[in-house]
Amino acid sequence: MMDTRDCACGQTTVRDEAARWFVRFQEPAVDVEAYRQFDTWLNEHPQHRNEFESLQGLWKAADLVPAARLRALCEEAPARSKRRPIMRYAVAASVLAVALGLGLFSGLNRPSPYTAEFSTGLGERRQVALPDGSVVDLDSRSRLQVRFEKNRRGIELIEGEAMFSVQHDTSRPFIVETGSGKVTVTGTRFDVRRGSADTRVVVEQGTVKVQGRSAADDDFVSLTAGLGTHVDAHGKVAAAYTVNPAEMTAWRNGKLVFNNASLADVAEQVSRYREKPLKVGNAAVGNLRLTSVFKSDNTEALLKALPNILPVAVRTLDDGSQEIISK
Repeated sequence: MMDTRDCACGQTTVRDEAARWFVRFQEPAVDVEAYRQFDTWLNEHPQHRNEFESLQGLWKAADLVPAARLRALCEEAPARSKRRPIMRYAVAASVLAVALGLGLFSGLNRPSPYTAEFSTGLGERRQVALPDGSVVDLDSRSRLQVRFEKNRRGIELIEGEAMFSVQHDTSRPFIVETGSGKVTVTGTRFDVRRGSADTRVVVEQGTVKVQGRSAADDDFVSLTAGLGTHVDAHGKVAAAYTVNPAEMTAWRNGKLVFNNASLADVAEQVSRYREKPLKVGNAAVGNLRLTSVFKSDNTEALLKALPNILPVAVRTLDDGSQEIISK
């Protein structure tokens, strides 16, 4: 039986609170404030983290419980309430009790392997819930592959941009790889954009370790909330620099925020929201800087505004793509 004497949890036990948080993260969408509250609760006492991680493991082991018994649990749980969150909590608690009785603790350190691939089309944004409780938000024209193993949660961002809200698990680091770099965490919230020439990483919450893909274990740049970096095509990681995460991840709200961004970078980002790519005519044009905000579903407004902001013009090429050139 768990000792709660050293943990001030009001009238409920730590296990009850862990189960309620577990149920909260089964909902289709979880807002940023909920993640902040959960992170605060998780770090209040070591027992909080232990109980939550135990419940996660036991829930994954529930497939060892006979189907008939699980059906019975689901029938028993909602009898006392019509509210779905409470029903889910009751089922979770019941399965926990059955798992304890069946001695399923042996499954806690052997999570099942998991592989999947997710992608988005033009103008599509998608939220994906992973089996460990982590959540991924994919931007337009993005694609990633997921491979979870016993001691590692692996993601490869093949193209595009994604925001990761990672469930804490010290036994299995969460690693996001791109062409030239990789990001390693145990639990945090960060954004990764894979471009044609580099990979950009921005941290909203927690701490991440950014490395060149083949770098030694002790060769990395550490980022905390409000910091970012980029990894070039050769795997070289830039020193950490201050960023505004809200601006850098505004795509989640349908906005493109450029703060002293090069036109080459602007063109690459905008191309993810257009049928045909947007190009820059030469390096001099690509090096021009832009500060402005546009809607991601109306990139035509950006193209019309550019000649009024910078000494450039936009022309349409024979293949239907467009190019930014000097006036």
